[in-house]
Amino acid sequence: MNSTVISYATFALIISITLIIGYIANKFLTKLVQRSAVELTRDPTNHKFLKHVVLAGIYLSGFAIAVYSIPSLRALAGSLLAGAGIFAVAIGFAAQHALGNIVSGVFIVVFKPFRINDRLSLQAHQGVVEDITLRHTVIRNFENRRIVIPNSVISNEIIVNSDYEDDKIAKIIDVSISYESDIDTAKQLISELVKAHPLRIDPRTPNDIEMGVPEVPIRVVGLAENSVNIRSWVWAKDTSDAFVIGCDLMESIKKRIDQTDNVEVPYPHRTVIIKK
Repeated sequence: MNSTVISYATFALIISITLIIGYIANKFLTKLVQRSAVELTRDPTNHKFLKHVVLAGIYLSGFAIAVYSIPSLRALAGSLLAGAGIFAVAIGFAAQHALGNIVSGVFIVVFKPFRINDRLSLQAHQGVVEDITLRHTVIRNFENRRIVIPNSVISNEIIVNSDYEDDKIAKIIDVSISYESDIDTAKQLISELVKAHPLRIDPRTPNDIEMGVPEVPIRVVGLAENSVNIRSWVWAKDTSDAFVIGCDLMESIKKRIDQTDNVEVPYPHRTVIIKK
């Protein structure tokens, strides 16, 4: 009876120690992730994934040692392992998706098709990668909701990564003017407003400047039924700045057109012929 009490006391002690070690490790690794995001590489993906692996190892090891400390459970575990053929097959089928997610998570961290804080566009979702765990990837969409996607699923998705290797992005600004408008005036006012925006960057190299590449490329890209379509390319340092630039320029261009005599926004025109 005393040995049984001692065994269960040892079991409780090991579980308590495991929880304490897990708590301390979680605190330490969380600080490491935060430091890596701020001071080091600004890419906490490896550290955050390592945190999940280490914590899982601590809890699994502690639970296994605790079970092994009780003789009755040790004997039960041995008998289960001795005749675990069919049981192992059943567990294997049940766990294949979980193992697939773990392997996919390791591949994501190693090959880095995306990292934490990258902006992704999937077939049905858009958002920022918030976490990559052993089983799933967490994406925070622009409504601040979390989308949890199994690693094996996201590994097979076609992903548009706005922050892969180079964060710079070209924002396309499309403006339509009427056929009666002066194209040169419209291009000039668009160029002035683009150059005046504080978030815009100049992507030209010294060689481009020497060759006379325009600072703001503006082209007529279409002659539609009721409008002349003009397109400009504006560069920003990342997706967030590009979104702000796009919204600001569409508003400022509309206001400037309203104040310009020889440029106007097009409206559909119809010529109606009434026959007797």
